Amino acid sequence: MEYKLLIDGQWVGGGAELEVKNKYNGEIIGVLPTARREDLDTALAAAERAEDVMAEMPAHKRAGILLRTAELMSERADDLAKTIAAEAGKALKFACAEVDRAVSVFTIAAEEAKRIHGETIPLDAVPSGEGYFGYWSRRPVGVIAAISPFNFPLNLVAHKVAPALAAGNTLVLKPATTTPLAAVKLCQILQEAGLPAGAINLVVGSGGTVGEWLITDERVDKITFTGSPEIGRHILSVAGIKKVTLELGNNSPVVVAPDADLDFVAKRCALGAFYNSGQVCISVQRIYSQKQVFEPFSEKFVKATEDMVVGDPLDERVDVGPMIDTKEVDRIENWVKEAQDSGANVLTGGRREGTVYYPTVLSNVDADMRVIAEETFGPVASVISSDDFESALQQANDSKFGLQVGVFTKDVDRVFKAVRKLNFGGVIVNDTPNFRADHMPYGGNRQSGLGREGVKFAMEDMTNIQLVAIRLNS
Repeated sequence: MEYKLLIDGQWVGGGAELEVKNKYNGEIIGVLPTARREDLDTALAAAERAEDVMAEMPAHKRAGILLRTAELMSERADDLAKTIAAEAGKALKFACAEVDRAVSVFTIAAEEAKRIHGETIPLDAVPSGEGYFGYWSRRPVGVIAAISPFNFPLNLVAHKVAPALAAGNTLVLKPATTTPLAAVKLCQILQEAGLPAGAINLVVGSGGTVGEWLITDERVDKITFTGSPEIGRHILSVAGIKKVTLELGNNSPVVVAPDADLDFVAKRCALGAFYNSGQVCISVQRIYSQKQVFEPFSEKFVKATEDMVVGDPLDERVDVGPMIDTKEVDRIENWVKEAQDSGANVLTGGRREGTVYYPTVLSNVDADMRVIAEETFGPVASVISSDDFESALQQANDSKFGLQVGVFTKDVDRVFKAVRKLNFGGVIVNDTPNFRADHMPYGGNRQSGLGREGVKFAMEDMTNIQLVAIRLNS
């Protein structure tokens, strides 16, 4: 099926064609043009022209557009889920869950659009403020460049688009070239819901060309990016003076205390490590269990891993589908081999079929192996023995990343000890780091990013505070 770019309310052609393929069988499922420099210029100009329209639109009208978008997404949930499963290789059951979450994001954004407010400030709290009345409010930043990844081609787009529009901004959206079709369908829905021309513009192309043009353009007032730490650092180095939100990587740890329900933990960790083939920035990667339960937990975790169904993501029985492309499978295969060469043991998995890499559990790993120190972003998790709970926390915390961490224990003292010790954006107790409610503040510390997503919190980053000080007549 042929698709086009969305620029200034019109679906238009562009440059060289991009083929979007089913990640499991390689069939072409869509073709759309890539953006040329002139296409991006037109998109940015359209976004600038639409700034006043969106900023001056009454809050209830913005809310109405967002709510109608959520309704239309619900009506087309089956088509959106099958699109995600085909273009991203995500198991259909998880693709359906992604659509449900994206609907929630737009619903929450509709509510938050009506709750943007400031507050009065007592300027006379200092002598120089005597005789003044003050208040502050929030106003949209303007044009937002939204760059989204392949692993959640609908919901991570929603987390950028919905709060931006709720706050009265305009956007130029660049979805991942491997998975642009869900974003195209979302833009079609937004148009149908009544979004004004130019409020959202969709361009497609590589990060080295279209992405680079976008992040360096002075017409962009804010960048919101989800992707690798390397690209995040590059964005900061070239973006210039503009707001930037970065959702980057992690090597998500889990700490298992001896009092945890090992059967439950093993099943949750297997799901958390291997759904979407581990291509999730909060995917379970490092599991630290105390030595007295290490062996029984490892056995249960291997069993739970082997129980996962691998195959065609459009099959409703399947848990684990293909990775995004052959290059990524090659990388994971090399990382596992490298770990084995350094002494790691493969307890299960460690094999591939085409673009499918089977869920893999490693043991006898070292902290400096890439499968531990870096973000694996693939279906590989490691089990590691710790002397006690405190050392497990220390091992979990020993990372350059700090997005989310999971801790399993029934002991409230251990819970609060973990919360005090762990330097992560989110500490998830009695579940895996994968937990995310779409209205909560979500983001990382250290090398895991800057700023927070979650609709309300994203909107704070997508607005500027404007102070008003009024000198009163004496």
